[in-house]
Amino acid sequence: MRASPRKWGTYKPECFHGIHPMNTTRQELSEPMTPAKSAASADATPRQAAPIRPRKAPRSMRNMLSLEDFEEAARRVLPRPIFGYISGGVETDASLRGNRSAFAEYNFIPRVLVSTRGRSQRTTLFGRTYDLPFGFAPMGGTALAAYLGDTVLARAAAELNIPMIQSGASLTRLEHLKEVGPTAWFQAYLPGAPEIIVPLVERAQRGGFDTLVLTVDVPVAANRENNVRNGYSSPLKPSPRLAWDCMVRPRWLFGTFGRTVMKQGMPHLENMGFERIPVLSGNVERPRLSRDGLCWEHLELMRRIWKGKLVVKGVLAKEDVRVARESGADGVIVSNHGGRQLDGAVAPLRVLPGIVAEAGNMAIMMDSGIRRGTDVLKALALGAHFVFVGRPFLYAATIAGDDGVHHAVKLLREEIDRDMAMLGISSPSAMPREFLVPSSGPLS
Repeated sequence: MRASPRKWGTYKPECFHGIHPMNTTRQELSEPMTPAKSAASADATPRQAAPIRPRKAPRSMRNMLSLEDFEEAARRVLPRPIFGYISGGVETDASLRGNRSAFAEYNFIPRVLVSTRGRSQRTTLFGRTYDLPFGFAPMGGTALAAYLGDTVLARAAAELNIPMIQSGASLTRLEHLKEVGPTAWFQAYLPGAPEIIVPLVERAQRGGFDTLVLTVDVPVAANRENNVRNGYSSPLKPSPRLAWDCMVRPRWLFGTFGRTVMKQGMPHLENMGFERIPVLSGNVERPRLSRDGLCWEHLELMRRIWKGKLVVKGVLAKEDVRVARESGADGVIVSNHGGRQLDGAVAPLRVLPGIVAEAGNMAIMMDSGIRRGTDVLKALALGAHFVFVGRPFLYAATIAGDDGVHHAVKLLREEIDRDMAMLGISSPSAMPREFLVPSSGPLS
């Protein structure tokens, strides 16, 4: 009696070399093909990156077993206002919690008896091959939390061959950061004012950046009550309370802030489109540029003058993705600003499938709430080409600088590798949607 042929569905195990090559993407594995297939340039020649060199974890890192472990350790190093600024969300923290809980809405159905010995996490984005499917999200004030924090993250990203996005609210001149971090992108906060937009975009272009990210979910300042309660402001205002908060964190006071002032001088906001202002001042006020006038015509203006890749960050509505595509954007980052802007904004993971359907040839990226390798793979299964992670890597830089960042990346990289093997895939791009099911309710 002849056995019935196996029915694999749209997924085909990667040990079947005769059926498809090892580098087949998830779009090539399923029909119909997803519209975002051409996020990577078809005619680009990916750079073959050198293997990532493992580093021995510093002693202080040996009990750091996951990205979530870094937060409490950073709390013990940072003054209360600065830790609160980094860790906090907005109002009730509903979106901050929702970003994490969204990942629990999905479970995996792994495939077995599949050879995955050739596993690789290399991922192609905008025609460049990176060694991992994740990068460092933009974070303001990084150099206030970690000594030379922007530089540490940019340098580590270059060594690891992954992208790092420099925040417009960083304390390091964009020109310097690009010199130490050739894989860095630049993210801009811009008002609806061409007289500010054009000079900053042209400056980033002269600085050597090839990817520009426009953040669009900050039309006004968020109601961050936690900042008020913790005594944080920008710039920081000298006060007895601030002095005490800093004195009880001597490691930060002398090892980060004091060291910075002694060697580089007082940190300043450098890349906001207005005159640089110090991070600590009793009489300087930060200019409040109105971003509630920023609209699609300004994105189109940027598209006309920017020669590189243009990314829109902070979209959650599929209708906005369609307009971004029609306005000339090369990609979008699906994001609710890490739960720091509109309280109750939907978790990016939940809207990914609808956004992919509208994306056309744009690259789809995601941030907000990613902490585990399984989180990365769930986002990829739902249509993202790449993801960004923020707070944990800043905490790692706070605790142990370069070594801390490398250790945090190692943890996430190893989780993804392990999860890929147990799922039965050999590359992130081969992660199919059918491997995910709802975490509750009946399954067919």
